[in-house]
Amino acid sequence: MSTLPEDASQNGNARSMEIPFTVGETEEYDLSRLLDRPRTLNVERQRSCDERSLSELSIGLSPHLPRNVDYTFRIVDHPDVVFSPGRRSGFNTPRSLYGFEPHPMVAEAWEALRRSLVFFRGQPVGTIAALDSSDEKLNYDQVFVRDFVPSALAFLMNGEPEIVKNFILKTLRLQSWEKKIDRFHLGEGVMPASFKVHHDPVRNNETLMADFGESAIGRVAPVDSGFWWIILLRAYTKSTGDASLAERAECQKGMHLILSLCLSEGYDTFPTLLCADGCCMIDRRMGVHGYPIEIQALFFMALRCALSLLKQDAEGKEFVERITKRLHALSYHMRSYFWLDLKQLNDIYRYKTEEYSHTAVNKFNIMPDSLPEWIFDFMPTRGGYFVGNVGPSYMDFRWFCLGNCIAILSSLATPEQSTAIMDLIESRWEELVGEMPMKVCYPAIEHHEWRIITGCDPKNTRWSYHNGGSWPVLLWLLTAACIKTGRPQIARRAIELAEARLLRDNWPEYYDGKHGRYIGKQARKFQTWSIAGYLVAKMMLEDPSHFGMVALEEDKQMKPLMKRSSSWTS
Repeated sequence: MSTLPEDASQNGNARSMEIPFTVGETEEYDLSRLLDRPRTLNVERQRSCDERSLSELSIGLSPHLPRNVDYTFRIVDHPDVVFSPGRRSGFNTPRSLYGFEPHPMVAEAWEALRRSLVFFRGQPVGTIAALDSSDEKLNYDQVFVRDFVPSALAFLMNGEPEIVKNFILKTLRLQSWEKKIDRFHLGEGVMPASFKVHHDPVRNNETLMADFGESAIGRVAPVDSGFWWIILLRAYTKSTGDASLAERAECQKGMHLILSLCLSEGYDTFPTLLCADGCCMIDRRMGVHGYPIEIQALFFMALRCALSLLKQDAEGKEFVERITKRLHALSYHMRSYFWLDLKQLNDIYRYKTEEYSHTAVNKFNIMPDSLPEWIFDFMPTRGGYFVGNVGPSYMDFRWFCLGNCIAILSSLATPEQSTAIMDLIESRWEELVGEMPMKVCYPAIEHHEWRIITGCDPKNTRWSYHNGGSWPVLLWLLTAACIKTGRPQIARRAIELAEARLLRDNWPEYYDGKHGRYIGKQARKFQTWSIAGYLVAKMMLEDPSHFGMVALEEDKQMKPLMKRSSSWTS
């Protein structure tokens, strides 16, 4: 671990740098405009930077969005969506709407979430991974970047942005420290996977200790941390309407360092990012090396978020140009080659192989015999999804929840593809949701394939942990995707399933079994992101305007002409 010393006393406040510049502002788009009643806010809202169409980048910030355009994502077509007239306040449990009492779990969840807070010199800077005292701590007593995201969203939705601001700035400080594994130095822009507060009772001070992968299982650096950091910075800006944090010189530099890493040119022939196994939520060997959907979707979303956060100075404009080019290539590549529906499946089934030329149809030389038997029954007549991985002579046909939900929220998926993903979830509810939402991936790998791919990992046995386990934290992503696609009834059904067990089971990290019936064999109890994921899902469903901080509208300029199938074998 790397250690971050501070100059302040143990109970002092960290000093912040004031930067005397601003960027031009545009009126933020907020779903609250659709409400019949005005919303009373307990915090002062300012205008924030909005997302810009790629076609508008050359002429600066986009104009104000017209009020007569339908940006509802079909939310208003569903009477079971409940709108909240006001933001939650202070450290109180969120109140119920229209006088109805909230579900008893909500108060319990907030109490548990607040118990997980981590303080550094008197200021809250994050939440620990789990509060389960019955098991060995390992690294569950640390603040993980990816784990904190649902906690941060919960606090933002409850009108408590200060902890999120503190987290953003502390992790930014950690990014600047030397990162070394054995004799090799990591890239300057790498964000930590996690950090913890070290108390020195002798000197009566506190320091931060960060893990950039040197202590992780498999010693893999977290590729997703930097993307989540950018996404969270944008969520903070959208929620508070305060762009001053993103405008700070240190935040701009942090984004530049992350973008320099992922936009650097190399030997790749694809716009996707090449990654090692275990570099994201699935942090153990699970055959996700190469071009995993989770990283590609987060990469896409982080790039789009960065467009609304970068200053329009010389360096910022250079990054905007690079991002714009990459987004066009990445969106086409993902929508064309990662997308699978019944027609595409049938086309792959009839592929010719060993093609050589620019006119090749089977560009990745995928062997039809590599199609797994389960995919033919799993694929519904209506529906589709982004497959787990695509590379040379390789296609991972597994369904991965996080990558597909982020694809919807970031508009990597077209509206038609987003609808198809939700159709698939509804059609395969028992397989993907079962008794506890939601499968991190489907199906599980087992037998000889499990031995080869996982290296006989005892934690990733079939239908357990990352190998087909059910993770309650994914509830917030599913809910956000449901709201964007106008299907809140799916989210409501999933939340009711979670409410039947989560509190009674003491908020497990994950569930095992083909239908998610059993508490995971090594699952920690009082897992913070299980708690926060439930709260975020509840608050978004009650007040869908919250979901604007985690969703991006479609950029029409990136919509490809899907003519690929016309040249395929007939």
